[in-house]
Amino acid sequence: MAKDEDPEVATERAHEAELDGGRMPFLQHLVELRTRLTYAAMAFVVAFLVCWYYAKPIFNWLTKPLFDIWYQHCVSSGVATCMATNTCACVGHNLKPDDNWGLPKLIYTGLTDVFWTDMSLALWAGLFVASPIIFYQLWKFIAPGLYKRERRISIAFALFSAVFFVCGALFCFDFALPQLYAYMLSYNSATVVSLPHITQYLDLTRDSMLAFGAIFELPLFIYFLAMVGMVTHRSLWKFSRYWIVLSFVIGAILTPGPDVVSQFLMATPMVLLYQISILFAWRVTIRRERKAAAEAARVAGAD
Repeated sequence: MAKDEDPEVATERAHEAELDGGRMPFLQHLVELRTRLTYAAMAFVVAFLVCWYYAKPIFNWLTKPLFDIWYQHCVSSGVATCMATNTCACVGHNLKPDDNWGLPKLIYTGLTDVFWTDMSLALWAGLFVASPIIFYQLWKFIAPGLYKRERRISIAFALFSAVFFVCGALFCFDFALPQLYAYMLSYNSATVVSLPHITQYLDLTRDSMLAFGAIFELPLFIYFLAMVGMVTHRSLWKFSRYWIVLSFVIGAILTPGPDVVSQFLMATPMVLLYQISILFAWRVTIRRERKAAAEAARVAGAD
């Protein structure tokens, strides 16, 4: 920087130098895009084939919330033996007649249903397994057009987006789905037993986990809005009372079951995550206001 050069001009020149290093002709952009898409597609294909090979263990894991509830009504003792041998010896287990549902099972009505179910599981699981490489290729494509600070923020956003989404999906799997299926199976009896279709069950499980995963992205979404100046912690705090009501409305819409428990399990994290988001927005807003105040003081001092 020259001795008498304005600091703002020097900063702008440094930023331009950063961008110039990443600029390339249009055709080179297309070649770069093709390369990144090729790598991402290759990663997805490999992950898909691996997940297809392990489709049965993935399927067994996804049926756990339903089958765990069912086994509680199959036997009152010796459940481990029945689960291990896949046989039900309900006689002599002191069950009431309506509590004897027999072994849990999923049904399919088309000869190709199981094949397409395994294919669907492999596609979704493969997309999730390959997502780090896919996001990395996306990042490598857009990074040359960003400033250094924006690159660091983008990496953090990609990392925490994956972490928050997985946390939401696991929260659904461990807490919300057992409550949902317990309610749905409460209508079972010895003479009226549910026969869930394999496709419908897995679609319901998948959609629920995706919905909870999306809900857990709320803090990052609000943090982004705060960064671009669309919201502040003050406006978020004023809206918080309405958000509580809105959370339960969204919970009632997104949860597939009519039971209050699953709706409450979705609404409660939304309320808590919103409060956490206010802290994120407060940090961003305070930093921006301090920077603006320092800039105003510098300009006033220069005058």
